[in-house]
Amino acid sequence: MNEKKLVIPEVIIGLGNPEKKYEQTRHNIGFEVVDFLADKWGGSLQKNTKFNALFCEVVTPNRQKIKLVKPLTYMNKSGQSVRAVLDWYKLTRESILVVYDDMDLEFGRIRLRLSGSAGGHNGMKSIISHVGGQDFPRFRIGIGKSGHKDATIGHVLGKFSAEERKEMNSLMLLVYDAIASILTDGVEKTMSLYNKKSII
Repeated sequence: MNEKKLVIPEVIIGLGNPEKKYEQTRHNIGFEVVDFLADKWGGSLQKNTKFNALFCEVVTPNRQKIKLVKPLTYMNKSGQSVRAVLDWYKLTRESILVVYDDMDLEFGRIRLRLSGSAGGHNGMKSIISHVGGQDFPRFRIGIGKSGHKDATIGHVLGKFSAEERKEMNSLMLLVYDAIASILTDGVEKTMSLYNKKSII
């Protein structure tokens, strides 16, 4: 019987919008995760004009080289940065892990998948378009829905509530543990371990 190939990413991309006004908003949770990983792994994100992104390479505790990316293109053009990184390093789209916010998951819940549609997320739409397919791993972090449909944009681009902020460190540690598991055991095994987990 053939062993399934482990899917272990080489590039972790956090989605968000540049500019101070978007800092710590729900839509920028991908940026926060990459900042957290860089801090944990001793990396320093620097502006990279080739990729139009903040970028660094780190060595994880288990001696893996990982590239961390925060596109500076604004959310709906995130794919431009991702494509530039893949082309420069001659990598396939399966080698990326994209971290982003998801309204369909309640705050504090995480969900991993090996592939799938954009689900209405503009950053993901852009990446799927630029990398030429949707078969790449993604890590969704729940931000919950707004109370009213008309308030969706305000909710997504708004800052986390004070209660949610209090839980943010627990959430980041859960995400970190899941990513550490991905880098050791692959996406598929980590999905079975972490897709039901939540900090709430």
